[in-house]
Amino acid sequence: MRVHICAVGRLRAGPEKTLIDDYLTRFDRTGRNLGLGPARVVEVEDKKGGGMVAEAALLQKAIPQGALICVLDERGKVEKSPEFANRLAGWRDMGRGDLAFVIGGADGIDSALRGTADHALSFGKMVWPHMMVRVMLSEQLYRAASILSGGPYHRS
Repeated sequence: MRVHICAVGRLRAGPEKTLIDDYLTRFDRTGRNLGLGPARVVEVEDKKGGGMVAEAALLQKAIPQGALICVLDERGKVEKSPEFANRLAGWRDMGRGDLAFVIGGADGIDSALRGTADHALSFGKMVWPHMMVRVMLSEQLYRAASILSGGPYHRS
């Protein structure tokens, strides 16, 4: 199952990009034998300043046709890492070829796009900068693959 992180905004070189690249490389390596990956980041940018509606339109275009959609949203479900790993495995076992994680911009995700999602995931009640959410999601993808492979990275 290919993983697409569809996000608003361009990430420049720096510590966040370094972490994302590292965790997604680890995810690809660990997930390959599990039928997970590869993972890629697809960035969209609303250069005309159209707000959440315009961002949602760009995100919709970035999501592969037929992909399962999981939005990252403060109103979503908070899950423990093993639950998230099992959810990923379940989606893979359903035979879905593509999984799109959608990360909105500074104002979040337009309600119309949120309404099309198969799942909403939250990293807690706090609001996180969208660039940090990319890092946290990348790490959790790697952690999930490690859990599913029986690797030592995750300790509960």
